[in-house]
Amino acid sequence: MAVDIIIYHHPACGTSRNALAMIRNAGIEPHVIEYLKTPPSRALLVDLIVRAGMTARDLLRQKDTPYAALGLDDATLSDDALVDAMMAHPILINRPLVVSPLGVKLCRPSEAVLELLPTRQSGAFAKEDGEPVVDADGQRVA
Repeated sequence: MAVDIIIYHHPACGTSRNALAMIRNAGIEPHVIEYLKTPPSRALLVDLIVRAGMTARDLLRQKDTPYAALGLDDATLSDDALVDAMMAHPILINRPLVVSPLGVKLCRPSEAVLELLPTRQSGAFAKEDGEPVVDADGQRVA
């Protein structure tokens, strides 16, 4: 079954790498967009935020970004202002953002991606740190 899945990915991020690995463990080869190299357009970013049922602030990454230096903790900033900041500094876009026929989701923690996959995992899966996520029968570990 051909499934069209897109992951907005950052290869230096363990959460993003784990989500990508779970997509592949389900037998799906996604479209991988390294969003720091190829950021989404403003219109697409706004569309993804809306489709994920989030606000711009929900998608804003604080850790290891210019978040504090830009004063983005100001609660009076509009979604438009936050999107403008993400467009100017794509590192502010949290990741991994995954798009599938089942929806759009910020997959933090990485196992949230399982809710977007129309196929089961093909076998056991553990995160890079060894934490088991899926057992040998392809079932999610509680």
